[in-house]
Amino acid sequence: MSKTPKSELKSRLDRFKSMMDATYNNWEICAIIGGVNMYYLTGTMCDGLLLIHRSGDTTLWVRRSYDRAVMESEHDDIRPMRSFRDIAGSIEQLPDTLYLDTANATLEWYGLLSKYLPFSNVLPIDKIILNTRAVKSEYELDFMRRAGEATDRIYREVLPGLLREGISEVELGAELFAIFLKEGFHGVSRFSMLNVDSILGHVAFGESPLYPSAFNGASGTNGLCPAVPVLGNRDRLLKKGDLIYIDLGIGIDGYHIDKTIVLSYKLPQPEHVIAAHKHCLELDRLAVSMLKPGVEPADIYAAVTAAVNDELKANFMGATGRTVPFIGHGVGLNVDEMPVIAKGFSSPLEKNMTIAIEPKIGIDGIGMVGSENTYQVTETGGTSLTGQLRELDVV
Repeated sequence: MSKTPKSELKSRLDRFKSMMDATYNNWEICAIIGGVNMYYLTGTMCDGLLLIHRSGDTTLWVRRSYDRAVMESEHDDIRPMRSFRDIAGSIEQLPDTLYLDTANATLEWYGLLSKYLPFSNVLPIDKIILNTRAVKSEYELDFMRRAGEATDRIYREVLPGLLREGISEVELGAELFAIFLKEGFHGVSRFSMLNVDSILGHVAFGESPLYPSAFNGASGTNGLCPAVPVLGNRDRLLKKGDLIYIDLGIGIDGYHIDKTIVLSYKLPQPEHVIAAHKHCLELDRLAVSMLKPGVEPADIYAAVTAAVNDELKANFMGATGRTVPFIGHGVGLNVDEMPVIAKGFSSPLEKNMTIAIEPKIGIDGIGMVGSENTYQVTETGGTSLTGQLRELDVV
């Protein structure tokens, strides 16, 4: 079992506290309840609460399982608790304000907390922790490179051998899932968006990616059923001439990459489809050239959208009437992280942010073309963690 090194945890906590100081200069106590945020700062997920004092201890209080947390985490101060009453006894004087990752705290949870810790005010720290996580360490980048290299290799070397006429979207997805598990995939694709479940990503043939999406993305799928709109469809079978659209969020030890490829099964596509795909690759290269420290995401979005051919604008980043207003997003412990490459995002990029760039175009009656790779922000532009751009190959 790998453990996040103590030095790595300290670096993350120091960065988080520094960003808290810059945003809330009078903060005293903040609490982390979300599992991914807790993992980021302690190296374990548990039923509990991470309590961070500005000028004191950072204590991981664990209801279940304390033994597991001790085995998994290099965090210095891990304590068992039966209820929030135990935490209340450790705080000499309760400040007025609790700083909390509010996106992860339900009203029921906060009601239990406030019974023993009656803070008079709560302020959110969600953006602060997301911005802390946005810049990756070499330790984190290593997991993402491994995930990216495995994904690219499987797409190129293994996927063609799985394709056969009559295979369903869900069958191909299941076969890919098993292969990725053997390669070390951690088995889930985590999203920060509420009410988003994902097994692997989208595996879609022909027009399937144009189906209305159940989440905020360019492509969709009708999925396994209305209650589980993920992965692919049992009834959509691969046939000659189909576009094959595969968009997967693969991860190792918690860290994801995001990569999309589009292929043509046995027959080449019409010229206008090939041209649209090539145009997406051109837009990708433009965006990647701007992935440098100091560049604002909104400027990248403006440059790319201005470069889209007029006849393709209506279906850029989606299907007719159902496009999304971004062309990229951060990737890490969640598939969807900060920053977002979209209008209004003005905080400059920083070195070692990791960002998926995904220019895509829906073509009515055909499917979706385009690309997606995950890039590391460097002084010279984006460096791909997931392999190179790919033409609309016939397989």
